Amino acid sequence: MNEAASERLVIGRISGCYGIKGWVRVHSFTEPMENFLEFKGVKVQRRGGYEAIEFDQGRRQGKGLVAHIRGVDSRDLAETFQGLEVSVDSDALPELEDGDYYWHQLQGLQVWCHTENGQVLLGAVDYLIETGANDVLVVKPCEGSIDQRERLIPWLPGTTVRQVDVESGRIDVDWFPED
Repeated sequence: MNEAASERLVIGRISGCYGIKGWVRVHSFTEPMENFLEFKGVKVQRRGGYEAIEFDQGRRQGKGLVAHIRGVDSRDLAETFQGLEVSVDSDALPELEDGDYYWHQLQGLQVWCHTENGQVLLGAVDYLIETGANDVLVVKPCEGSIDQRERLIPWLPGTTVRQVDVESGRIDVDWFPED
């Protein structure tokens, strides 16, 4: 069965092999990284479709994760998974508290700021960057935006980020259009 890409969320990537007994290295996109190992119903995409896999063992190893895919018991077979993204259905994500958002929910939202002349569209969230201090919205120009500049706006709810309305596709920020 071929599922729509928009219904699946990538939670990590198989980055290589680990040992000779079918274990793989995993680059997790979850926070904390160990949450990756808790998901059920994971799939990898290859040959134009999704293939269900199950991690039956896993642990933190150095700065990353290693895991074993059920039924994959040789390095040769594990190598066929190298470079594949691991995804879950969006319904598998845990519910968040009010005011918390998954990054994928923010991508594509229009970013507006208020000036003395009214509201100004800065652009739309393309992606987010994780920094040590706080996350950063990467806002790229879109149809109707004030100019063609890319902006980096700190994700500081209550300070820089005034309001998020996922339903209407909008984030209101306290930001200077010139910055």
